[in-house]
Amino acid sequence: MKIQQVSATVLLGVLASLLSGASIGCTNGIYHSGDEQWLWVSGSNTVGTNGGDGIYGTQGVPSFASVPPTRDSAVGWTDRDGNFWLFGGEGYSPSGPADNLNDLWELDVDAQTWIWMGGANTANAVGVYGTQGVTASTNVPGSRHGAVSWKDARGNLWLFGGDGNASTSGVGVLNDLWRFNIASQTWVWMSGANTVNASGVYGTQGVAATTNVPGARQAAVSWTDGSGNLWLFGGQDTDTSPTQGYLNDLWEFNPTAQVWIWVSGSNTVGAKGVYGTQGVPATTNVPGARISALSWTDSNGNLWLFGGSGYDSTGAQGYLNDLWEFNPATKTWTWVSGANTVGAKGVYGTQGMAAATNVPGARAGAVSWMDVFGDLWLFGGTGYDSTGTQGYLGDLWMFNPAAQTWTWVNGANTVGAMSVYGTEGVPAAANAPGNRAGAVSWMDVSGDLWLFGGLSSGNPTGTLYDHNDLWTYQP
Repeated sequence: MKIQQVSATVLLGVLASLLSGASIGCTNGIYHSGDEQWLWVSGSNTVGTNGGDGIYGTQGVPSFASVPPTRDSAVGWTDRDGNFWLFGGEGYSPSGPADNLNDLWELDVDAQTWIWMGGANTANAVGVYGTQGVTASTNVPGSRHGAVSWKDARGNLWLFGGDGNASTSGVGVLNDLWRFNIASQTWVWMSGANTVNASGVYGTQGVAATTNVPGARQAAVSWTDGSGNLWLFGGQDTDTSPTQGYLNDLWEFNPTAQVWIWVSGSNTVGAKGVYGTQGVPATTNVPGARISALSWTDSNGNLWLFGGSGYDSTGAQGYLNDLWEFNPATKTWTWVSGANTVGAKGVYGTQGMAAATNVPGARAGAVSWMDVFGDLWLFGGTGYDSTGTQGYLGDLWMFNPAAQTWTWVNGANTVGAMSVYGTEGVPAAANAPGNRAGAVSWMDVSGDLWLFGGLSSGNPTGTLYDHNDLWTYQP
């Protein structure tokens, strides 16, 4: 299957939108969603293992036939050359049923091929850690899902935590930090334990120390700030007790000094959110503990957080749709949008039209992008639709930070929408990835959005399936 490279369409009226302060792609507050279409690029259009086991080929050798197996809860990066990288997740290997993976793939956009770059083509591979801080060609992280990733200022790829295998075959939650050097194609174990279920060492809040380290966790969120520092928030598993639960601790890692700093939040599980006044930053504000939230970094280096499954302002647990902004310079959180209670349904308004009342429903496991104009995008997840019905979602939203408004751009406003593939390589207005959670997303150098895999309610009966389909959308 040939991967077709898609260039962005520059719409007439973009300059006028910039000058008027309206959202990019909008004229008088109306988003021209009819001008953009989903394109099914590659992968299987069937669900389950049939057609989705992947074709690995020869490691390091590009092939038009190669394609990663179906999976969810993997991680992805975009390198300096605009190529996409994919690691691990929970899915199907050619040799067996769904389980944890540690395969590393590159999608070479120019050569239009997937390349299996490292890791095993079987499930549940253990990690080879070597010596901490020492690069070796034999090093490789163990199989896992629910990890987080970053890209540093030098273009290196970073990986932290997840649920899977450490240096032995026992499965648990991880807090190992890895760096992958693209130039040398080698992994180095940088921080954390090579065993599962390690507790965190918080030290003093705001003070860096070589002994500090976040505890083992899965389904956290991550950012890279304007200075190239790596940030980590929340997730599930052990705190200092150790007690299993959801976290709301915020950490910063300096790749140069190679030290962790506990910046904000609690060092125990189950903390409720402190919202303060919407739109007003305060040192006492902090999002509640949660997993499977969304993250963005804006053009000013501020960190954004949306939704997830966790705790609201009352301490109630459920799906959230709160939007937060964190300023790394002032170390303050601002509650920007959404409810301060769990279970909020979506307010969709009119498709393509921004409105102050619009807001996505509470959800977890969605994917996010930030486009070249600074707008924030989210797709899918599992949560609540316009009727308050809970299930898997396939809606696409855009948030304009300047106007502080959400726009429902594409997809159904009800749960369970099915995929419409159309013809591979041919965009069409009717095409849609359908409902899914735990997918991987990238943005290319042209500003187009890319989506891979995920877990969906793949048929009308509600049975869940993993995918390995690759999609692109031009905003």
